[in-house]
Amino acid sequence: MEQSLIAAVSGITADQAYLDVVGNNVANSNTTAYKSESAQFTDLLAQQVTGASAPVPGGQGAGINPLAIGSGVRVGAVSLNESQGAIQTTNVPTDVAIQGSGYLVTQQYGQTLYTRDGSLTLDANGNLATQTGGLVQGWTANAQGVINANAPVGSVSIPTGTTMPATPTTELTMGGNLPAWSGSGTATPVTTTINAYDSLGNVVPVSLTFTPVAGTANSWTVQGTVPNPSGTPSALWTTAPTISFGATTGQISSITGATTNADGSLSLPVQTMPATYAFPSGDTWNVNFPNPKGSGGVTQYSGQQSLSVTSVDGAPSGSLAGFSVGSDGVITGSFSNGKTLAIGQIALAQFSNPAGLSAQGNLNYIQSPNSGQPAVGVPGTNGSGTLIGGALEGSNVNLSSQLTDLIVAQEAYQANTKVISTTSMNLSALAQIA
Repeated sequence: MEQSLIAAVSGITADQAYLDVVGNNVANSNTTAYKSESAQFTDLLAQQVTGASAPVPGGQGAGINPLAIGSGVRVGAVSLNESQGAIQTTNVPTDVAIQGSGYLVTQQYGQTLYTRDGSLTLDANGNLATQTGGLVQGWTANAQGVINANAPVGSVSIPTGTTMPATPTTELTMGGNLPAWSGSGTATPVTTTINAYDSLGNVVPVSLTFTPVAGTANSWTVQGTVPNPSGTPSALWTTAPTISFGATTGQISSITGATTNADGSLSLPVQTMPATYAFPSGDTWNVNFPNPKGSGGVTQYSGQQSLSVTSVDGAPSGSLAGFSVGSDGVITGSFSNGKTLAIGQIALAQFSNPAGLSAQGNLNYIQSPNSGQPAVGVPGTNGSGTLIGGALEGSNVNLSSQLTDLIVAQEAYQANTKVISTTSMNLSALAQIA
């Protein structure tokens, strides 16, 4: 009878652990990126009563199976459910959800921690950090927005007050239609104005005037001018280039002084840069005309004119106004000058056996001998998963299954206590006989 008491006590101990696991799952049903756990049971060493015997030769008797009585149960393992939790949109720029099996890498007090909790924040130094103080690891971009993901990881920072230096204009691209010119009649020039920028971010108003060539059909000259403090605008070309259109196609056939690029577009270099503005030494401008055989180019068809500068590079300086995190972990800053620039990139770690990680609380884990070595890299590579900015991964706890497990654990617990009470009654009856 003592064996039944031992088995029942082990069952109560195991069922209590079962209840602890279920209770912890239920408590964390709303915890960001929490992974549910399940208790796995295994039986204890059985007590051998009799051994097995082989069949008797000559058909004189059958073999006998071994006889053993179990000693109870124990919790053999508490396994982690690594399934993906539901993605919840928060629109908070510092929030990131991991879509896949990767882990964020953090540093805290000299220890490397791993977590899937993407509810991040910025500390007083602009460092990207977890809510519990871990510094998120990745790579910081240089001033040109270039990220070297082959370099060692370090703390990712998004300092407030980050500025983007001014970039001077180098390219202006034209598009639209010039009204068909027959070479006779009243010649009406077409002027379009666009703001360019020098290396200090000063606005440089550029006016491009297209003038029909008197007496020559389908031909126009182009001249650019920039205001000058002297009062006389500075011309961009010493001699105004001539643009010729095909008589039947309405497309550009040639531009004097222009070069043809590999993609079929034409680039007309500016000859004289405005001297009153701050341009880098050796700077030059190109006025670009898209491939005449493609879309978006400059044409000469009958009808109203729609010629304009469709794009211009360069920008004044700007301060950081916001940022977003891409699927590859790249943090892209949005600046007040309307430009964007990569600021940094968040790294992800991948383990061959994530269930082998050792839990440290606060949804943090550390490497263990059975987790394998971390493979740290760019999100979306090596099976590490991708990131979703402005979102969080929810808990993967299924409350319905947990409530079912709760009932099972409760019934098993009560059944084991019944075994103890029954065995106690039997022992009491035996003692009375004695």
